[in-house]
Amino acid sequence: MPDLAGILPELAAEMAAIKDRGTVAGYIPQLGKVDPDQFGIAVMMNDGRVFTAGDAGKPFSIQSISKVFSLTLALGHVGDALWRRVGREPSGNPFNSIVQLERENGIPRNPFINAGAIVVADILLQGHQPKEAIGEALRFVQYLADDETITIDRAVAASERATGFRNFALANYMRAFDNLRHPPELTLGVYFHLCAIEMSCVQLARAGRYLAHGGRHPDTPHSVVSAERARRINALMLTCGHYDGSGDFAFKVGIPGKSGVGGGILGIVPGVASLAVWSPGLNANGNSKLGSQALEILARRMNWSIFAPRG
Repeated sequence: MPDLAGILPELAAEMAAIKDRGTVAGYIPQLGKVDPDQFGIAVMMNDGRVFTAGDAGKPFSIQSISKVFSLTLALGHVGDALWRRVGREPSGNPFNSIVQLERENGIPRNPFINAGAIVVADILLQGHQPKEAIGEALRFVQYLADDETITIDRAVAASERATGFRNFALANYMRAFDNLRHPPELTLGVYFHLCAIEMSCVQLARAGRYLAHGGRHPDTPHSVVSAERARRINALMLTCGHYDGSGDFAFKVGIPGKSGVGGGILGIVPGVASLAVWSPGLNANGNSKLGSQALEILARRMNWSIFAPRG
């Protein structure tokens, strides 16, 4: 197998030399303050080895990557009943589009666009106060990463609430179709706080390990989800994890992945590794520009595309 210990520093150096680094998500004021020159990457192999390069230990706002964890938790609460309220198809539209909701009677296309993740947050809120739902989700992420130091950046959450007018529109629209069961301000309070979870590449790669291990938590004798559910979450990440850039990511990189407008990407090579990359500048689809390029190079050098021939 190629030498990851040598490949990752080379990859970080290649990314450092690139001038066009994309644009940070300035529409969320706190994210607009982040230095775009940062780049980090971490790979957690299924055999326990860890490889890092660049700013892999620096925390950042994971934003929509949190939707992978909230979906996992919500499926544990309500099972496949969740799919009566959220679809499983790529959207083909921007992550915050309201157009499809009107055409499709308030049912979001998938759980990884904003509308879908708001419904998932609404499910997590069932039987709880917002603080309880937020605490449960944060503890779940801490459990996955085996790291109780992971926190929520309250300033980012407040910044999102103060500027999240389109998300309020999405929530109210779905409420009109009875696909939101709680007051929009309460559901969105949960949603904004989960997006504001702060993690490093190392922590994020650790949290994603269960999806590379067939649903098992590698540090415990327990399963997080069944092998079948892990496979299905990975499938959704491949087809829907990069908004209207999901097809291009699958074409170029070829692994399940979920991006966030904080510049992070969680990638899964089933049976092999969990990995995370971070570079704050975004491309036109709202995905990390250099992060996407780095994963394309890494997947090619390691032959990690799930479509690549094995043996």
